[in-house]
Amino acid sequence: MENIIFYVLIFIIGTLFGSFSTLAVYRIPLHQDITHERSYCPNCNHKLSFFDMIPILSYIFLKGRCRYCKQKIRIRYLLLEVLTGTIFLLYAISLNIDLNNFEMSKIIYLIVGILYIIGIIILAGIDKENRKISKPILGYEIIILSLYMIYLYIIENANIYRYAIYLIVLLILFIIDTTRLKKLKVNSYAIEIIILCIIQSAFSYTYGFVLTTIILLLATALECLIRKILKKDDQYLKQMPIGYNLCMANIITIIIINMIACR
Repeated sequence: MENIIFYVLIFIIGTLFGSFSTLAVYRIPLHQDITHERSYCPNCNHKLSFFDMIPILSYIFLKGRCRYCKQKIRIRYLLLEVLTGTIFLLYAISLNIDLNNFEMSKIIYLIVGILYIIGIIILAGIDKENRKISKPILGYEIIILSLYMIYLYIIENANIYRYAIYLIVLLILFIIDTTRLKKLKVNSYAIEIIILCIIQSAFSYTYGFVLTTIILLLATALECLIRKILKKDDQYLKQMPIGYNLCMANIITIIIINMIACR
C-alpha cells in the first residue's frame, strides 16, 4: 500500500513540474522571470489564482478555457502535464523502489534524476517551439551534474575521473559558447547540441548515450518517412529541432536502462 501511495505522489509531483515546465518554456525565450512572478493568462494577462493552476484538473474543470477572458487554452499545456507525470512515474518504477526495503542510494538517484529530467523537458519544449537550446538550462544541468559528482565522491566513494573530464570539457565549451561565440554573433546551435550530448552522456553513461543516438536516428528516419509519404513540406527537415528529439530519446533511454539494471 505504501508503494502505491508513493508512486501516486510521484505522478502528482510530475504533473506539478509539468505545469512549471509550460511556464518555463513560454517565459525563458522571452527572458521573463520563472520563479517569482505569478502565472498569468498570455491572452488577457490576468493573474491566475490557485484554483486556475491545479495540474490537469484545472484544465478539465475550466473546459480548456481561461476563467477570465474565456480564450481557449492550448491543449499542449494539458498534454505536457500528463506527459511529465507519466515520465516521473515510469522513472520511479524503473528504479524498482520499494519503501519496505529502503535504499538511500536509489532515493538519491531518484531525486537527481527528477532534477535532471525536468531540465531536459524544458530544453525539449523550448527547442520544439523555437529551435533554440536554452543556455541557462544547460548551465542548470551542469550544476546538477557537479552536485551529483560531489555526492558520488564524498558519500559513495566512487571514481569520478570520468565525470571530472566531462565537467571540464563542458565548462570549456560553455564558456566558449557564452563569451566568444556570442561576441562574434555566431549561431551556436551546433555547439549547444554538442554540450547537450556530453551532459546526456555523463548522466546516462556512454552506452546509454549510444542507445539515445540509436533511438534518435530511428525516430528521425521514421518521421522523415511519414512526412515523405504525406508529402509534407521538406523545409521542416532542414529546421528539425534536433535538441527536442535528442532529449526525448534520452528520457526513453534512461528509463529502459534503469529497468534493465534494477530488475
